[in-house]
Formats: sequence, structure tokens, C-alpha cells
Amino acid sequence: MAIIQTLTTSFKVEVAQGLHNFTTGTGDVFKLALYTANADLGASTTAYTAAGESSGTNYTAGGIILTNITPSFQGTTSYWSFQDATFTNVTLTTNGALIYNSTNGNRSVAVLNFGVNITKTAQNLVITFPVNDATNAVLRIA
Repeated sequence: MAIIQTLTTSFKVEVAQGLHNFTTGTGDVFKLALYTANADLGASTTAYTAAGESSGTNYTAGGIILTNITPSFQGTTSYWSFQDATFTNVTLTTNGALIYNSTNGNRSVAVLNFGVNITKTAQNLVITFPVNDATNAVLRIA
């Protein structure tokens, strides 16, 4: 079992098919679910799964809704991201996350690996997304 950070292969195909709309305010609903180190997530992950998902106080299976930042471009790179996300007053352990499209069949977008176990006890867990630009945004097509 492993959490491999990547854009999922199915997402790369589905973007070309027009199956994901990231436009702020009018686009699809994307969620962030948390996972333990025992999860098996990577390029072949096609949809949200409860297998290996974190659990604990004030954490709901399926995670939380993300706020989209409308796609933009710089030079020949398009990029987009999400606003930072807060899991409020949770007690849990997580090692990674899955971003997925809950509007469109819970289709996977990206797998995040935190690199270490993060444990919170009755605390907020803030997922800070990288700077939203052509070099750093969590989602980029170059």
C-alpha cells in the first residue's frame, strides 16, 4: 500500500473530454478526502474510495468541499488550484489526500502525499495549497 502524489491518469484523459469544470462559482464541486498511510492511491486511482480513508471525531467520510480558483495561464502553462481547506476540530491521523469531482461521479483528480503522518487531537487541520501560479499550482498543464 502506498500514497503516490500525482495527477491521476483518468483525470488527464477526462480533462480532454471536458468532464471537469473548475470555474469558480459555476463549476463542479470538488472535495478533499483524507487517507491513512495504509491507503493505496496513485496514478491508477479513478474515483473516490473509502478504502484507507482516515476516520475520527468531526471528520465525515468523503471529506470536505474545496473552493475552486478559476483556471488561468502564464506563457504556455495553464494552472488552477483551490483555496486552503480547513478540517475543523478533528481528531484523526492522515498521511495523504484525494481531490475528486463529487459532481461528476466522484472522479479522481489528484493524489496528495503529505510525506509524514499528521495527527490532530481536537484541533483544526489546515491543508495549505501551493501558490497559484504556473510554477507551483497544484494543478498544471504545461
